[in-house]
Amino acid sequence: MTPAVLAARKAGISYKVHEYGHDSSCTSYGEEAVAALGIEPERVFKTLLVSLNGDPKKLAVAIVPVPCKLDLKACSRALKAKKAEMADPAIAEKTTGYVVGGISPLGQKKRLPAVIDESANNFETIHVSAGKRGLEIELSMKDLCTLNGASSACIARKD
Repeated sequence: MTPAVLAARKAGISYKVHEYGHDSSCTSYGEEAVAALGIEPERVFKTLLVSLNGDPKKLAVAIVPVPCKLDLKACSRALKAKKAEMADPAIAEKTTGYVVGGISPLGQKKRLPAVIDESANNFETIHVSAGKRGLEIELSMKDLCTLNGASSACIARKD
């Protein structure tokens, strides 16, 4: 049981855990989850960490659909920062307590500011990492925002 699943259980929200066999040679974790679970790619969200205002240790969480890229300018606006850039993976792992590809927006070691793409409103439930590669948690956007204090904004873009 991961800290993410424990956080959902402790909060008493409705959720489902989905497990699949992770292929260690796979580096596109979100796409792997989509294929393994057979669900719409837009319902599976990846958890990305950004550093704010040029400080590699001032981190925030951005949650966007798997088929999209994070719009760093929109993300910085949503987080009321001057600048956002992708966080150093080693710092992200140390700060969250999770490994890249299994970083969950729930149950992190330290609560970070968070923003989720507003497209999550289009679905009754969405899928995010449950804290390890090969494990997803399905929950409502409302519950996710309540549990991690996330706001919503248009932060994703398709290329």
